Amino acid sequence: MVKGIILAASSSNAGKTTLSLGLQRLLMRRGHSVSPAKCGPDYIDPAFHGVASGRSSINLDPWAMPATELQARALVHAADGDFLFVEGVMGLFDGAANGQGSTASLAHALRLPIILVLDVKGQAQTAAAIAKGICEFDKDLTIGGILLNRVGSKAHEMLLREAFAPLGLPIVGAVRKSEQLQLPSRHLGLVQAGEHEALDSMIDHIADHIAADIDLDLILEIANRQSKTRIAPDGNNAVSRRLPPLGQRMAIARDEAFSFIYPHLLQDWHDQGAEISFFSPLKDEAPAADADAIYLPGGYPELHLERLGRADKFRQAMRAAAGNNVLIFGECGGYMTLGRSIISSEGNEAPMLGLLPVSTSFAITKLSLGYRKLTHHSALPWASRLAGHEFHYATMTILGDADPLFAAQSATGRELPAMGQRAGSVHGSFAHIIAPLNE
Repeated sequence: MVKGIILAASSSNAGKTTLSLGLQRLLMRRGHSVSPAKCGPDYIDPAFHGVASGRSSINLDPWAMPATELQARALVHAADGDFLFVEGVMGLFDGAANGQGSTASLAHALRLPIILVLDVKGQAQTAAAIAKGICEFDKDLTIGGILLNRVGSKAHEMLLREAFAPLGLPIVGAVRKSEQLQLPSRHLGLVQAGEHEALDSMIDHIADHIAADIDLDLILEIANRQSKTRIAPDGNNAVSRRLPPLGQRMAIARDEAFSFIYPHLLQDWHDQGAEISFFSPLKDEAPAADADAIYLPGGYPELHLERLGRADKFRQAMRAAAGNNVLIFGECGGYMTLGRSIISSEGNEAPMLGLLPVSTSFAITKLSLGYRKLTHHSALPWASRLAGHEFHYATMTILGDADPLFAAQSATGRELPAMGQRAGSVHGSFAHIIAPLNE
């Protein structure tokens, strides 16, 4: 049986991530082995979870993964711990346009109680009305407790508790507002965990701030009493839906510019026997000479253009690999790096690898965001139908003549322009691949 909670919220920016980090640290201080997870396609929050809990975090994506796979992955992930802590995404019911992919969808699949975070700044009775509406909107969900965030004063807390009393929903915390708890962010979300020199002490500060305002014993009681996941892992299902590794010997770029890698993919490839090595383009390192596949994941190459532009050893090795027909795959930032050049937000252009006829720019930005259904007929050793996610601000200044990599649809099946390019053994697109498409 999996015991745990899902920390959800009524909206984005209600404080879920900050509170999840503090709660995971408090649970760890109490002696619990926390197995953290993030709902949906997020690369940044799981890295923060790892620091807060001391254990790796995984993505559980209810749009890209069927319920049986979510249950299997959650059960395996939580097997060597005693508490599954899942951070939700956006508002509780928000996800893909067809209603899938939401935190509520994941809660239904895992049958875990929800701790609902409400940003109550400037509210009292209205916050109670919102909570009541959420409970009545989907009565099959288990709202185990309410966590009031950004409470202004003791008097404000008393008003809130009076307003919530008729609902019969336990309040597990009333956290005082503090400007010092803000985590720095940039255009794709929070600044990455690895870029914080004092992240561990920052999380300790968050935990210290919320400790007196949180009833941790009540949260543990809710998890023990209301968790209902008693499902044996469906091993065949989980294995059959794994993406095969790109090669037997995979070289993967990993540094501050290339860090958006789903932990479940790395684990799946390792479990399937792939030999994985890592290299840093920012340090001008070449991929392993014996690699039969090279993967450039997404990240922030646009923040490191000068270093990438002068990484001659990396550039020469990648061009040699392409010339030797080594399978090369780039996602989002990796795709842009495979192109001819990237233009910074200040208008400065840096040469990239030149393996695909595309150039991208951050001088003129446009948000592209959403789940993608992808179809391909390429040398990638994956199912022909894939589930992916797109999230970037880059625009294309050059899109040269090359075969498109993916035919694309939105989450609801709306036809979209073709995505990505392929030239010889080199493949790339803005889509982050999550799993074989669940159809």
